[in-house]
Amino acid sequence: MGSLGRRVHAGFILLILLFLGYVVTQLVVTERLQTRHTARATRLEAARDANVAVLQHMTDAETGVRGFQLTGQDLFLDPYDKGRSGAFVALDAVAATITDPTVLQLLKQERAAASQWLYAFATPVVNAGVADPEYPLTRRGKDLFDGIRASNAAVDAAIRAEQASTTDHDRREQRLAQLLFESLGVVLLGGTMLFGLWSRRTLIAPLEHIRRTLQRLASGELSARAVPAGPKELRTVIRTLNDLAAETERLHAADRARIHRTDLRQAVAVELRDTHDPALTARRVTAMIGEALGADAVHGRISVDVTHGLTVSWPQEAPSLSARTVQEVLAGEPGVALTVPHVQGAVAVAIAGDANCPPGLLYVVRHERPEWSDDERRLLVTLTREIDHAIRQQRLHARQTRLIGELRGLDERKDVFVSTVTHELRTPLTSILGYTEMLSDGDGGELSPLQQRGVSAILRNAHRLQATVADLLLLDKAGAAIGEHDDAAGDSAPVDLATTAATVHAEFAPVARGRDVTLTGDAAPVWVHGDARRLERAVRNLFDNALKFTAAGGHVTYHVRAEGSDAVFCVTDTGIGIPEGDLPGMFTPFHRAANAMDQAVQGPGLGLAIVRTIVTEHGGTVRVQSRLDHGSTFTVTLPLTAVPSPA
Repeated sequence: MGSLGRRVHAGFILLILLFLGYVVTQLVVTERLQTRHTARATRLEAARDANVAVLQHMTDAETGVRGFQLTGQDLFLDPYDKGRSGAFVALDAVAATITDPTVLQLLKQERAAASQWLYAFATPVVNAGVADPEYPLTRRGKDLFDGIRASNAAVDAAIRAEQASTTDHDRREQRLAQLLFESLGVVLLGGTMLFGLWSRRTLIAPLEHIRRTLQRLASGELSARAVPAGPKELRTVIRTLNDLAAETERLHAADRARIHRTDLRQAVAVELRDTHDPALTARRVTAMIGEALGADAVHGRISVDVTHGLTVSWPQEAPSLSARTVQEVLAGEPGVALTVPHVQGAVAVAIAGDANCPPGLLYVVRHERPEWSDDERRLLVTLTREIDHAIRQQRLHARQTRLIGELRGLDERKDVFVSTVTHELRTPLTSILGYTEMLSDGDGGELSPLQQRGVSAILRNAHRLQATVADLLLLDKAGAAIGEHDDAAGDSAPVDLATTAATVHAEFAPVARGRDVTLTGDAAPVWVHGDARRLERAVRNLFDNALKFTAAGGHVTYHVRAEGSDAVFCVTDTGIGIPEGDLPGMFTPFHRAANAMDQAVQGPGLGLAIVRTIVTEHGGTVRVQSRLDHGSTFTVTLPLTAVPSPA
């Protein structure tokens, strides 16, 4: 009996060790698989969030550029700068979390699209430093930004595909591991059954012997002696196995719940991206949350702006929230799971608002299981954060749309104003000039010298006013031409900038001598494609501007040369210079520097605006460098064209 007991005992210990090894191995493998799955899911979700941030940052930058383009106000450059830098930081974040070569290639294309939009459209607009609603490359800029959206959507789709592939792969691994452990469990169960059969057969004879012995003791045939009371060790082992099985089931349930919570967060994030019908999206999200958490009711309140908000409940027949409950939830800290004190099993999370939008909430109540675990509370906070992020995106989009509409309205009213003013001025000016010229062209016998001087002053100032109206008309027509065509207006042909500069030099040489200003320059033949008359107008305005602000004894110098693929025309003067604060607005219509107004230098402030309009029409840029009391340099850059062949 002693040898038999030791063998049975050793068998039970071996079974326990095998079972413990089976359980521990299953837990370790399952935990590692889950950890890997969670890490991959978190990495891909972070990549998607970063990719969404790329588009948001680029949208901020585009809005800032458009606002600056329409108004010329520096306050629009702050979202542009932040959006530009934030977009590339987000692109780096996506690249750091992605290993799939296909996604990396698409990400490279998205980065290239963002860089092309910045350097081909945004940077020239910002570097110009002035408002230019009719910038010729605006349509090209829109096409480039559509390319960014398309690239961003392609990256998002690729990441979603990788998420789906990763999820399928993880599920296959889990199924394979589950199948393997089920097979091992069957083997272990078979071994246990075999051990049970062996133990039964081994114990039958001793137990039968004990029974017969007890019978003999009862009949008095034998004297009392110690006999085994029963297989105590067997009962202990059975209880241990039952406890281990219960613990294993609990761990499996926890793993399933963790996987389910991850899937719920991903499903809610995907659903929130559908912005076509916010009310329907809100109902679907509340239904997902309620069904996943086994809730009795889910209530949500969100606000897009002051006038637009959504209140949704799941199920639809659920009783509405009381004013007291809403007040208590909104009084709590946003983004923190709050236990509602007077409602059993109720948890709520407040959603922060802002100056233009009231706060919201997510409220979940569960009566059958009123205790909420820490994981469930964290899940609610995470889901609320996803909802808050989607709401903020919707608010930002609505505000951007409204701002762009207002800016377009202002631009249209400006165009109407300029057109109306110029039209209303031309008609009386024609009469004034006609009759004044008639008085001036007469023999003057009926006019005294004082009257003759008055007529000359009227005629001179009327011509100045007529020139100003012509400049306004030129700006208005040029803007319309830029909005309708991508190339320069007028008759386009190869133009030699050196010849144009020499012609204007000869025209202004007498003016310079009369003002005791030295006018010099050098020009190498450089050819550009455009309207010769308009280009000559731009060169003439730069010469006139330089001579106007240069005092007697000063110098004005110009240069025409080729630099790479560009033709460069520079005019440098030693005049009064431009205050640093006035430099950003120098090419804005009617803008005049403070020192020019202090010194009463005549001019409406349209000459440089016309220069910029003409240069922009021809696909070029103009910039200014100046130091107060030391002079200014204006540089025009135009695309070179091939030297025309002789006829």
